[in-house]
Amino acid sequence: MHPLGYHSVQGTASLGAADHAVQHQPDVSCHRRAALVLVPGRTEKRREGHRQAGRIAHRLLCRNRVDVFVGTGSFADEQTVEVVCPNGVVEKLNAKHIIIATGSRPYRPADIDFHHPRVYDSDTILSLSHTPRKLIVYGAGVIGCEYASIFSGLGVLVELVDNRGQLLSFLDSEISQALSYHFSNNNITVRHNEEYERVEGLDNGVILHLKSGKKIKADALLWCNGRTGNTDKLGLENIGIKVNSRGQIEVDEAYRTTVANIYGAGDVIGWPSLASAAHDQGRSAAGSIVDNGSWRFVNDVPTGIYTIPEISSIGKNEQELTQAKVPYEVGKAFFKSMARAQIAGEPQGMLKILFHRETLEILGVHCFGYQASEIVHIGQAIMNQPGEQNNLKYSSTPRSTTRPWPKPIG
Repeated sequence: MHPLGYHSVQGTASLGAADHAVQHQPDVSCHRRAALVLVPGRTEKRREGHRQAGRIAHRLLCRNRVDVFVGTGSFADEQTVEVVCPNGVVEKLNAKHIIIATGSRPYRPADIDFHHPRVYDSDTILSLSHTPRKLIVYGAGVIGCEYASIFSGLGVLVELVDNRGQLLSFLDSEISQALSYHFSNNNITVRHNEEYERVEGLDNGVILHLKSGKKIKADALLWCNGRTGNTDKLGLENIGIKVNSRGQIEVDEAYRTTVANIYGAGDVIGWPSLASAAHDQGRSAAGSIVDNGSWRFVNDVPTGIYTIPEISSIGKNEQELTQAKVPYEVGKAFFKSMARAQIAGEPQGMLKILFHRETLEILGVHCFGYQASEIVHIGQAIMNQPGEQNNLKYSSTPRSTTRPWPKPIG
């Protein structure tokens, strides 16, 4: 198990290192790539972030009088968890209600040798002792796109292999297209509708064989094709809980599993697999247990994708509104028009607001650009307001900032 916020910390620390490299070493030509090294300083910064997250979590648990048992746990029955401690002692914990929140790990197909020194997943990639000149990223989901951005920012030539026809198809199509365009201008070659056949490990690199007959050679392979829930050693077969092909547990709207007194939260239940959502899911599961009316099914979490530039969104996209035949209009503000963005050297990006044509109610906020995940909160706060308060008509914002919020006229 990893400390609280492990994946968020490692991604953010890596992004920070790459972003710093882009800003302070803008020349990432082949002559300078050798100088852009991931370790030791940046890797140590990431490890310290993990340790700090663990210390914070421990302090929070102690402050709230939570008993912590360190070890490997599994279900003996529906109300008993056996914990094997590091010293071999077995503790038996009994409870009326149990929440499973064991997280997830990178999905590893059985036919790929992850022990090969040139093959990595999203957990092991940052143990690199050097920066490769060329990297294959297999899987163009959120994690794959984030790492493609990180390594591109460090001057690495990236081959991003996508088994679908569009990058991050759940996003607003204009934002997805902007990301694709940005990738094509930054050492990232995207190969859509491709699937792997096998991976051939070499002494000096890897060759990815695709079902289309293509072969791609690179210094290393980063496998980012999804995650699997940490459920295989929980003894779920002892209590009758089944998991899907990715080890994820099915829950209802109250986060209850098929066993009435057992609940699930976080990555182990699948979508949306975000740290922010996991916090709310755990709180809602606890509220459901005590039946105090505080629980809700979490389905309105903002998307935060830490590519370079960032992507963040909340609410409906244009495809969804068009399909639902909702009358809407679009407001856009471009970073290149903002003096503050120009001064900061971050002119790329835009903010896109979808609002109801008649009521001006904000239906969706989509941002692609510098610190997009810091901008979308404003839209989220407004969208949570009832009635006529859910619009920008009567709001004023500071000038000049990199937070461009267009207003409706009239």
